[in-house]
Amino acid sequence: MELKASAKAVLYIFLIVMAAMWLFPVLWIVISSFKTNNDLYSFPPRFWPEPMTFEHFTAAFQKGNFGRYFINSTIVTVSSTILLLLINSMAGFALAKYKFRGAAVLLVGFVSTLMIPLEVIMIPIFKVLSFLGLFNSLLALIIPPAATPTGVFLIRQYLLTVPDELLEAARMDGASEWRIYSQIILPICKPILAVLAIFSFMWRWDDFLWPLIGISDPSLYTIQLALSNFIGEFNVDWGSLLAMSVITMIPVLVVFVIFQRQFVSGMVTSGMK
Repeated sequence: MELKASAKAVLYIFLIVMAAMWLFPVLWIVISSFKTNNDLYSFPPRFWPEPMTFEHFTAAFQKGNFGRYFINSTIVTVSSTILLLLINSMAGFALAKYKFRGAAVLLVGFVSTLMIPLEVIMIPIFKVLSFLGLFNSLLALIIPPAATPTGVFLIRQYLLTVPDELLEAARMDGASEWRIYSQIILPICKPILAVLAIFSFMWRWDDFLWPLIGISDPSLYTIQLALSNFIGEFNVDWGSLLAMSVITMIPVLVVFVIFQRQFVSGMVTSGMK
């Protein structure tokens, strides 16, 4: 009994140390954003700012139109996430509960695309968007990531645990396929949809490479593109960069806190550890 308690204590200590190692860089960024320029470049570096200042936050908002950038990022992130949840849930429902020829091949095709990096398909996507006249618009950032093989696979695996008898009973009661999807499947999928919502929000909010390619109009910049404005050819405005980086963390943190319970439940029941 004492050995088991000692092993548990060692495990807790190990987990606390690992969590502290992971959180320390993030904590350093947050604290450094409140330092003066002298403290930022002082050596040896100080951990706690003396004195604490908000000058970097005010300077960052004065240098750029960050209110507009935040609106652009919010529109892209929310719209893309809603489309992702809708399209992926439909595809996952079809692959999990409908029996048709070629379903296994289609699933393998979906999963195989996970091995293809974005850099390989950027040029074809760019050409398609240019042909459709969507280049240099927010739609160029919303539509391409609206369906992901990861989301389809997770929802399909989750729905395999739902008994087919439940859907057959609904059909016998006269429910249409759309009603089954909207009133049965979607409520059941809330945990895994929360997982995908968090992932999608984080991916789209932090995305830099694709907005850099799909947007050239500065008024349409997302927040990540706007952060690059603080990096010049010969110098970096570290104070403003740190301050705005801290602000960009807040939306992702808020979304995770709201959906954390569904996130844990969805990760467990979808077959992922």
